[in-house]
Amino acid sequence: MSTRGRVQLGVPLLAQPDDVSCGPTCLTQVLAHHGDARGFADIEPRVERNPDGGTLGVYLGQCAIALGYEVTLYSCNLRVLDPSWAGLPRDGLRGKLEARANRVTDERLAHVVRAYVDFLDHGGEIAFDDFDGDLLVRLLQANQPVIAGLSATYLYASPREDPLTNLPDDVAGEPAGHFVIIDGHDDGGREFEVVDPWPHNPFGKSPRYPVGARRLLNAILLGDVTYDGVLVVVRPAS
Repeated sequence: MSTRGRVQLGVPLLAQPDDVSCGPTCLTQVLAHHGDARGFADIEPRVERNPDGGTLGVYLGQCAIALGYEVTLYSCNLRVLDPSWAGLPRDGLRGKLEARANRVTDERLAHVVRAYVDFLDHGGEIAFDDFDGDLLVRLLQANQPVIAGLSATYLYASPREDPLTNLPDDVAGEPAGHFVIIDGHDDGGREFEVVDPWPHNPFGKSPRYPVGARRLLNAILLGDVTYDGVLVVVRPAS
């Protein structure tokens, strides 16, 4: 629904069942927005997971493509993508990613880079647009809810967490990543509406809450610390 520059897409609400299933939960919600009747129990087993149980935006994209959707990833993960690759044709970008996967020594990073190669091979699109409010507004105006991989530590202004227990530990802990859905905007994009699958989010009792553009965009960019910093846009196949 759009009134006087305000957009709210009305993505169905769904709470994640545990600490690490925010990604599959968000994907289930977006697919439901597009009329897909498959529930979380159908989607979750199809999404690749990290060793800690979480997931990455590229894995959500792979899953959506396998289910017949078109997907664009907007990523600021500089471990995977180099800014100088913007504008490369698909084959050129694929070649750079393949070369990167073969050169890095970190096994986890190599696996993630190869996931981007697979994403391209199956029809996914990778975009290098600047992460700003205008990009989010354009996507929302086109009826495209946006799955955002971001820093929950920054968004929530919460302590870092013990990566094994997920308990707060501001001294020895690590930043925590999270997935939410950007579902709408107001005031020309100065404020965005977030749909958060985490039932204990600190912004009140509702899973739907407003976040200022600057804070939201900073949280997305800082998602790079936890291997993401990504927007996942899923569309029905044209």
